[in-house]
Amino acid sequence: MTNSPPPGTFFQRDFTWHPPALTPGYKTSVTRAPQRARIAYDNTVTELTGPTFGHNIIGELDNDLTLNYARPGHSAQGPRIIVHGHVLDEEARPVPNVLVEFWQANAGGRYRHKKDSYLAPLDPDFGGCGRTVTDAEGRYHFRTILPGPYPWPNGVNDWRPAHIHFSLFGHGFAQRLITQMYFEGDPHIDICPILQTIPSKAAIDTLVARLDMNHTVPMDARAYRMDFVLRGQRQTLFENKMEGM
Repeated sequence: MTNSPPPGTFFQRDFTWHPPALTPGYKTSVTRAPQRARIAYDNTVTELTGPTFGHNIIGELDNDLTLNYARPGHSAQGPRIIVHGHVLDEEARPVPNVLVEFWQANAGGRYRHKKDSYLAPLDPDFGGCGRTVTDAEGRYHFRTILPGPYPWPNGVNDWRPAHIHFSLFGHGFAQRLITQMYFEGDPHIDICPILQTIPSKAAIDTLVARLDMNHTVPMDARAYRMDFVLRGQRQTLFENKMEGM
């Protein structure tokens, strides 16, 4: 059991759990890794309080990527899925009113971004982004399509596993998390240079969503469960961009 932090503060992060900033196999880390030792500062009031979010900021289709960019009568192309889970703190308590934002490539592995030059076609009915807010029990869910893997210019033939990006705003800026979610059974997970920067298999496993047949909608969409932990020794991690934690 982890000792609770003083009132009004957040759990400390365990940096041995997260990947080092400099990992030459992931080439862009070489130029962005800090050149000097980390300097620790106490959290300010701004970092410990806010921002705060409510369900009134969420539009009707913000959590449905199959429809929120689609033309009338159309929907996004690809295998339909539901992603759901809990947002928790270090002591496994639910964190309500967390703004959960997500973005991803389409079923062919291409982002709707002017700098994405991958040859896969764009889907005219898929924008690739959405958001939701956790309920009183820290639960979230959204509908989307299964993203495709895609090549990237790290090595001669490196491919990213299928994944969804997440940004979570907890109860203070210091509780923010930027991460990625992968899918169980994807063979690219074991050979991805980004994931190989993570120190242990157990840590990588925290980023892998599990097929959840209990929440599947028959004849419609499969379901995957992904829980997030904000701060502390069990914090959900993200490759080696420390500013995202």
